[in-house]
Amino acid sequence: MKRNKKIYIKLLVLAIAIYVIYTLFNQQQTLNQYSQESKELASQIKEQKEYKEELAKKKEDVTSLDFIEKKAREMLDMYYPNERVYVDAGM
Repeated sequence: MKRNKKIYIKLLVLAIAIYVIYTLFNQQQTLNQYSQESKELASQIKEQKEYKEELAKKKEDVTSLDFIEKKAREMLDMYYPNERVYVDAGM
């Protein structure tokens, strides 16, 4: 009877050890996956911040008088009064 108890105890300890090892490996895989996702998200955040900075710079450029004048000349063919515009007929 005592021998059977010792065998059962050893089997129980072995089962618990196997469960703990399995759980640790499973958790390590999950942590590795989360770590990779975190790196990807950090990279995306960095890209979006750079894009935001570019847009802020464009916003400043768009509101400048030089930009507005340039676009009016190029796209709308607008010129100052009494300003002579010469067109090269050779083109």
